[in-house]
Amino acid sequence: MSFAIAKMQVWRTPFIWNGSSIQKSEARDAQQSTESAMRWGTEAAMILMLKSSNRHLARVSLVGAMGFLSGALSCQGLPSFARQLNMQCIACHTEYPLLNEFGRQFKLSGYTLAAGSFSLPPIAIMLQPSFTQTQSGQAGGAAPGFAPNNNFALTQASIFYAGRLFGPYATDLFGTEGGAIADKFGIFSQTTYDGVGKAWSWDNTELRFADTGTWGGKSVVYGAYLNNNPTMQDPWNSTPAWGFPFSGSGLAPTPAASPMITGAFAAQVAGLGAYAMVANTVYLDVGAYRTLGPQFQRAVGVDPTGEAQIASLAPYWRLAVEKSTDSSTWELGTFGMVANTYPGRDSSAGEDQTADAGIDSQYQYSSLSSDVTVMASAIYEHDDWRASQPLGATSNSTDTLLNEKITVDYLYDKTYGAAAQIFNVNGSLDPLLYGGSTSGSADSNGYIFELNYMPFNKDGGPAFWSKSNVKFSVQYIVYSHFDGTAQNASANNTLYFEAWIMF
Repeated sequence: MSFAIAKMQVWRTPFIWNGSSIQKSEARDAQQSTESAMRWGTEAAMILMLKSSNRHLARVSLVGAMGFLSGALSCQGLPSFARQLNMQCIACHTEYPLLNEFGRQFKLSGYTLAAGSFSLPPIAIMLQPSFTQTQSGQAGGAAPGFAPNNNFALTQASIFYAGRLFGPYATDLFGTEGGAIADKFGIFSQTTYDGVGKAWSWDNTELRFADTGTWGGKSVVYGAYLNNNPTMQDPWNSTPAWGFPFSGSGLAPTPAASPMITGAFAAQVAGLGAYAMVANTVYLDVGAYRTLGPQFQRAVGVDPTGEAQIASLAPYWRLAVEKSTDSSTWELGTFGMVANTYPGRDSSAGEDQTADAGIDSQYQYSSLSSDVTVMASAIYEHDDWRASQPLGATSNSTDTLLNEKITVDYLYDKTYGAAAQIFNVNGSLDPLLYGGSTSGSADSNGYIFELNYMPFNKDGGPAFWSKSNVKFSVQYIVYSHFDGTAQNASANNTLYFEAWIMF
């Protein structure tokens, strides 16, 4: 998995929803919050501001504080975002790539918020050296060129161009007015070297436009996106693209069954959509995806052989509600996608239809010393094999699948982290579809445990590259059932060590 996320004479931000003036009492409170930031440090002031019962005022205060401060904090798992915001990663994350409240606002803004002046293009690099041990070795090697067990690898290395689309050069390129418009366009572009498959390809990629306005007297952040992976645009980590586990081994067995929306189309499609967050409470996102041509996919390092091709357009939807208290946020939402596809790009037998519908929830508590995030999701899938069954690829004419997970993530002192997840996948018996299973079952369940240490998360990296970061992780996956059987499921248990380096 991969991831991680004009001249500034005045601060331009979607947190200032319209041009109306703040009442005098609110202005005094905003000034006091700004002074608190100067006196106590940005991190403390940000938390105090985000606790404010007047959420609009809190964000105005935050804008003021950020306008006066320089170099106090870290934002986004990507150093390019950190440089653009002149912050450290903890401004936008608990442990990266898990977003906090400000990080979600930054993403909704299209990756375009900036503070102070910055001169470097929005480029960042990620390295993930790792070690994998499974309880039993894999006959013939864990992958071509690797031993059956106990393998060191560069899981992946990525180059990012992420932040404002034109970096700090919009005004120079387009003038003051044109630059102000250009700075509403943002980008997240990741190109990845797979150290297991030993190949380069494009990875999560998204172009955004974002702006602010009002609707019915309520503030609105709205935008449009073009991306290559359904759910990567979502601001919460309870949906698949940025869900836990945030990284994992490419040299360990994984369950065969997963819903379409959890990555089946990643890097194979292009999707266009629009979204809006109303009053910092209601979030709506609608879009549609289409499979990219095989020639284009090969050009960007993707092998289209055997993939399911979307026959026309696959609609995607997302609706969520978020409520905030003094120190926490709680989100409840639904999302889904329907795709008519040609199995293996073969249109001779007609189209299959797959419909995914999910529900999710995320609770997050943040303080100066502790961050707790609880994420839960359930995705139900219904497959109508109108083409696959006649082609001999499935035993049944229809199948169902249910994917459930609950995750708890804790970070102490912005440095020491622990996470745990319980997961369950179950579905129809289909011996042809799940040919790798001795029982023809999709059922898999178990637990994931992870410990993290981030020595640079609070204060930034070494002086020569202060916006760098690193996360050292130990992850252990325990299977109770694996591909339909409990017998010998533990042979797939995986111990994984990783250094997630960003600079």
